Amino acid sequence: MDIREANLTDALLEKLIALSANWEAENSTYGYRRNERSDIVGSRIFLAEQEGEILGYLLGQEAKAERASSVMADGTPYFEVEELYVVPECRGQGVGSALFRFVEQKLKGTESAYILLSTATKDYKKILHFYIDELGMDFWSARLFKKL
Repeated sequence: MDIREANLTDALLEKLIALSANWEAENSTYGYRRNERSDIVGSRIFLAEQEGEILGYLLGQEAKAERASSVMADGTPYFEVEELYVVPECRGQGVGSALFRFVEQKLKGTESAYILLSTATKDYKKILHFYIDELGMDFWSARLFKKL
């Protein structure tokens, strides 16, 4: 498996939109909708590939905290992971971990002091295990809902 940062091309854009359409069809995340061009343009793109096939991708952007929080002060630079997707047949094989760790290594020594992400997955136990236990992230907050 090869992990790399990629520049956006029309061909890559088509592939990423198709993968996000598959993710939407899985119905595994509350409110997820397939990407459009505007959702991808401007993001850093990281790919996990094998023999030219995309096994997973990570999209993200650098930002600065706009409000002080219990975790970071105003103006703190961070990297926001917007999407981390692995094709279903490759889940549990280390693809997502490899993508995240690659990004983490690329960000070390840069301005970014944190990596942040939010999730709206329907399988919160599995995803929290992945991010906290496997990747060493810390839990910050949760927003819960109950339909009446």
